[in-house]
Amino acid sequence: MILETKRLTLRPWRESDAQDLFYYASHPDVGPTAGWAVHTSVENSRTVISNILSVPESYAVVLKETGQPVGSICLMIGKASNIGLPDTEGEIGFWIGVPYWGQGLIPEAVRELMRHGFEDLKLEKLWCGYFDGNDKSKRAQEKCGFRYHHTKENVPCALKGVLRTTHFTFISKEAWLLQK
Repeated sequence: MILETKRLTLRPWRESDAQDLFYYASHPDVGPTAGWAVHTSVENSRTVISNILSVPESYAVVLKETGQPVGSICLMIGKASNIGLPDTEGEIGFWIGVPYWGQGLIPEAVRELMRHGFEDLKLEKLWCGYFDGNDKSKRAQEKCGFRYHHTKENVPCALKGVLRTTHFTFISKEAWLLQK
């Protein structure tokens, strides 16, 4: 599946993306804020593509202007989510490389994934989460119409042995239709 926006192509990750993934995922302000370890090599990034990012509804966020992946976005439906959702709901996760912060690219990608989830996949509700202190993620979710639902403490993340406070946001299909 390939999804398009004005400035972006959302497409499956390829092994050949490992160098670009490493470039952005090796920055210390990206992974740990999102709950995963800084990438340590191109080979590490290639392994992440093979073992983590090569799943259904996982997309490289690619700039149309350059053809280069600069971030990642995924839609985890039902049991594929980390938060125990029914099959009629999904969870969106995302990140983007530091040079592209503040340009509205992630909200653009999230809005397209919301459209895909509600229109194409007929989902009833979409969820997002952000770790305490990740105000950039919080703001991106708010821009897309997600509203605070609840907070959960001591949530494990991909960083071994680390527990975080997670704030959950959601939007229903009805609320999404009203904001369109």
